[in-house]
Amino acid sequence: MEYTFSWGSFFFGLIILGLGVALTLWYQQIADAVGGGVSSYDRYRLTGLICCALGAIVMLNLHTFILGSLFSSVFSRG
Repeated sequence: MEYTFSWGSFFFGLIILGLGVALTLWYQQIADAVGGGVSSYDRYRLTGLICCALGAIVMLNLHTFILGSLFSSVFSRG
């Protein structure tokens, strides 16, 4: 499988990365306003870090390579 750069994936990944950074920076305020307060701080911070990693993967267009490899190994025609 060949790597190709996509501007659409880059900007969509940048948006996901920005949301993840915002959630990681302001997890306490968001957890107080939306979640269960102090008991859910770690959950919101972890979600923000996962969004940052996912955004970086989508931004570099690696999600197509990872999903293609996964699907080809599961649904092989051999």
